[in-house]
Amino acid sequence: MTRWQPYPEYKESNLQWLGKIPEHWQTRRLKYATAVDSDTLVEDTDPNYVLQYVDIGNVDSQGNILNFQEMRFEKAPSRARRRVRDGDTIISTVRTYLKAIAYIENPPENLIVSTGFAVLRPRPEIEPKYLWRLVQSQGFVDAVVANSEGIGYPAIAPTKLAELLVWIPPLPEQRTIAAFLDRQTAKIDALIAEQRHLIELLQERRAALISHVVTKGLDPDVPMKDSGIPWLGEVPGHWEVMQVRYIAESLQTGPFGSQLHSSDYVANVIPVINPSHLRDGYIEPDFGVTVDRQTCERLERHKLRAGDIVFARRGELGRRALVTPTEDGWLCGTGSLRIRPRLRIVHPPFLNAVLSTRGVSDWLLLQAVGSTMDNLNTSILSRLPLPIPPVEEQRTVATYLDRGTAKIDTLVSEIETGIAHLEEYRTALISAAVTGKIDVRNALLSDVPAQLRSTDP
Repeated sequence: MTRWQPYPEYKESNLQWLGKIPEHWQTRRLKYATAVDSDTLVEDTDPNYVLQYVDIGNVDSQGNILNFQEMRFEKAPSRARRRVRDGDTIISTVRTYLKAIAYIENPPENLIVSTGFAVLRPRPEIEPKYLWRLVQSQGFVDAVVANSEGIGYPAIAPTKLAELLVWIPPLPEQRTIAAFLDRQTAKIDALIAEQRHLIELLQERRAALISHVVTKGLDPDVPMKDSGIPWLGEVPGHWEVMQVRYIAESLQTGPFGSQLHSSDYVANVIPVINPSHLRDGYIEPDFGVTVDRQTCERLERHKLRAGDIVFARRGELGRRALVTPTEDGWLCGTGSLRIRPRLRIVHPPFLNAVLSTRGVSDWLLLQAVGSTMDNLNTSILSRLPLPIPPVEEQRTVATYLDRGTAKIDTLVSEIETGIAHLEEYRTALISAAVTGKIDVRNALLSDVPAQLRSTDP
């Protein structure tokens, strides 16, 4: 990996975490380098004024504004008040550890951001993109977090943010650093995008493998028959098509809100499994959302057993997970429902695979009820038609899928590790350049070091 050269001379920065900075750099408080929150939408704005709104959730940790929400002023939330213009930097003052920090470039005139952001407008002696990179750097973010108040929802007052010290090179050098980082991060981001696209292709391959095997079987020469189900098409002649009601020992929704209150939750006892805990066919519990043994026994009928399938019954329909021996005895949550299969008819891992297919999720979406959010109930799920081979064939198919998907999952995991390394390098490079740990004034804007490409699959 390229070793960038340090500056020839350094001095103390007066910031313990920052250490030394180049001799010719200056330090000053942020409020003397920028104007903070200098432009606000007035309260008597025309109610029909259409604005494009950016909230904290619309900005990711890499500084990308993911989307805008278009609305009239009279319908906008009271926090939609900060005006921005080209060259501003917005930095979240709440949950500062999320690093929602974005550079505003050629915005529409009606772009408005939340008062949860501080809007930093650089003074003439500050290069706008250098300012953005500076407040993106890990050291500055750590300083913001350290000066935030609150535990569950930490926040920093804009006035306190404005008092933080920043370090300022001469303007031409700021421009060089900003241009250097633009070029380098663009190359890293392109590599990351390639890797993420490869993950998408692998996930598509995984889904196609599962869908084909659980609907067509493993024998390409087996006689086929029409299933009578449009999304399913032909299935092997010796398979049956059965509704869930005939393969389930029981279908059970989670407890009603009147049965399980927020006051019943404790920490680190018996997990309650809600839709947010169902990810990629597995259960990922939150040990902050658990109940004590007395509450669990009171809700005995909602307990999970190894071999059950837990389904989300609100929101993203088709989200489900197989209950393993690890989760045996945990509790089905209010937003979930449970399928307990008849083991003489269906092998649970096979059922979990069938339920993961696109055809099933599309069918559920068409059948779902609810005006604002799709909802699933036991009556709808009981009517879901599924292809059912003999149990021994289901076991063979499930074993085959275990091997095939494990290879794909391993590849995806390796690529995700490579992406994490690239993101770490990106963060470190920004911090090193804007804190003067490396001297890029005469650096060639060369490719990202070839060693980084070793993370490619």
